[in-house]
This record gives sequence, C-alpha cells and structure tokens, in this order.
Amino acid sequence: MIENTLILWGLALLAAALVLVIAEVFVPSGGLIGMTAAVLAIAGVVVFWRVSWVWGGASLAVVMILAPIAFNFALRVMPHTPMGRRLILADEIDPERQAVDDQRRAAQEQALIGATGVALTDLRPVGTVEIEGTRLEVLAEGGMIRAGSRVRVTASSGNQVKVRAIV
Repeated sequence: MIENTLILWGLALLAAALVLVIAEVFVPSGGLIGMTAAVLAIAGVVVFWRVSWVWGGASLAVVMILAPIAFNFALRVMPHTPMGRRLILADEIDPERQAVDDQRRAAQEQALIGATGVALTDLRPVGTVEIEGTRLEVLAEGGMIRAGSRVRVTASSGNQVKVRAIV
C-alpha cells in the first residue's frame, strides 16, 4: 500500500515538474519556475528511489533524457510566443516599411559620396571628420590623414564611410 502511494507521489511530482517547464516557456520568471521544476523532478526521483532501485533508476533515466529535450523544446518555442517576442524585443517588420527604410538608407549613402569635410582627429586610419556639420567616424583610404586636413568621401556602405585627403 505504501509502495503504491509513493509511486503516485513520484508520478505527481514529475508531472508537476513537466507542467512547470511548460509554464516557464510562456511565463517569464527569470528561471524561478524552471528551478522549481528541477527541484520537483529531483524530489520525484528521490521518491521513486524509496520505492525500489528499479523505479529510481528508471525515473532518473527518464528525467536525464527528457530534461534536455524539454529545454531544447522550450528554446525553440519561446521566440514564437507573445511573451518570448517581447523578451527578445522582436518586432514584426512590415515589408513595405522595410523597403522604404532600405531605399532611404541607400539614398543617404549615395548622397554622402563626394561630400567634403575636415578631419577633426588624425585618421590612423580610423578617426572623426565633420562633413556638412555632422561628425562621422570614418576610415581613411591610403594611409594616415592629419587632423585639420580636408577630406572627400569616396565610399559609403552601411556604417562604414571611407575618405581620402584632398590635395
């Protein structure tokens, strides 16, 4: 009779651990729910060891196999949950807005090519220049450029702007 009660307690503890692992995916707790699930799983295994070494060994094997599978499942599912999207700051990107942003960025890069400015720091080869009242971190092509020298933008791609000294 006591053996059956212990088996039921062991199963209940392992089931509660499983429910808490699933809850951890949807309710962020900083790992508190996950740690509670781990404690419950360990308690369930201990209860099964009190029944017999066969039950204890089998429950330990099940937990050791299912724990990494559950963790992997949680990592795969979490980014697709509303709370997971908020946690990783995933914003649903509107394709039309993305296309407009890409066109605007490309136009800004093209407008910068050929612009002239003054080196505020020595460019060895990276430094700061002022172009049309805006300070930019740039990469000098062809060696060092001294502070105060006039420069011209030769290329712009993403966040990298290349300049050459104007002779």
